[in-house]
Amino acid sequence: MPRFTRRQFAQAGLALPFVPTAAGAQTFPDRPLRWVVGYPPGGASDTFARLIGAQMAARLGQNVVVENRPGGGALLASEVVARSPADGHTWMHVDNGILTYNPALFSRMPMNPDTDFTGVGFIGRFPLYIVVRPEGAPRSFADYLTAARTRAPTYGTPAVASPHHLAMELVKRRTGLDATHVPYRGGPAAMQDLLAGNVDSVVIDTATGLPFLRDGRVRALAVLSDARSPQAPEVQTMAELGHANTIAYGWQGMSVPTGTPAPIIQRLSAEMIAAIQSPEISARMTTLGIEYQPWTPAQFNAFVQAENALWRPLIRELGIRLDG
Repeated sequence: MPRFTRRQFAQAGLALPFVPTAAGAQTFPDRPLRWVVGYPPGGASDTFARLIGAQMAARLGQNVVVENRPGGGALLASEVVARSPADGHTWMHVDNGILTYNPALFSRMPMNPDTDFTGVGFIGRFPLYIVVRPEGAPRSFADYLTAARTRAPTYGTPAVASPHHLAMELVKRRTGLDATHVPYRGGPAAMQDLLAGNVDSVVIDTATGLPFLRDGRVRALAVLSDARSPQAPEVQTMAELGHANTIAYGWQGMSVPTGTPAPIIQRLSAEMIAAIQSPEISARMTTLGIEYQPWTPAQFNAFVQAENALWRPLIRELGIRLDG
């Protein structure tokens, strides 16, 4: 996992408001809790919100209602949570796009994730794979890179400005690869077009891609994580292939409105960690190849700051905008 300096952790800690007494936490929660997800039902974010929310509900003694508010790069959902009372009863399901990418992708936003949210905890990071068809495609990343000098391959991703898209743009800058992006509506659609021969390669996350890899329907040229995944130990990292600092993940977490009392954030953090480490959820994450660390709120905030420093300059350099 990423390493952070003491200063980064201190800065992240300063984002948590000082509360002189834990009295507020003693009566928390006093009504049902709301977990807002900026994507439709059925996706990875929705699935993990429901799994973790059910575990946390039992521990907190109140129902956790998952509320899907898709659209606009999750800006609608983000605004709803940012404008909610900072009392710990409304949670935001966050990811790379919501916390890190959006400020660089949109010139106008109804809220500012840097100042309107503070972290509760980390859900996990999803390794990303570059995959091709088993037959009639380059056998290795080196072959893929060589073939690209003659004809730029196409690569599919779940969406424009998704972690998958930006990860491949990072690969292009680190390796000199020339490749053409083909965005889809979700990872499964990209994978089906790969199998049909309509796209040369796909950047896919572990949750969607591992079943295809296990069944031999696709072959991975590389994984963009900092170490090989235990779920696909034969797949080399970019560093092993000679391309250092080519690391990218999709990731998810939970945030609350800035100003939420520190004792309540600590309570939510502890219950969230316990929920994710429960046998049911930890087994599910292991099967999907999702990497987890029980980070504190300060550690999660520091992680987000490090991600911002890497990805926002790249997005601006690429000139990607989602609001015209």
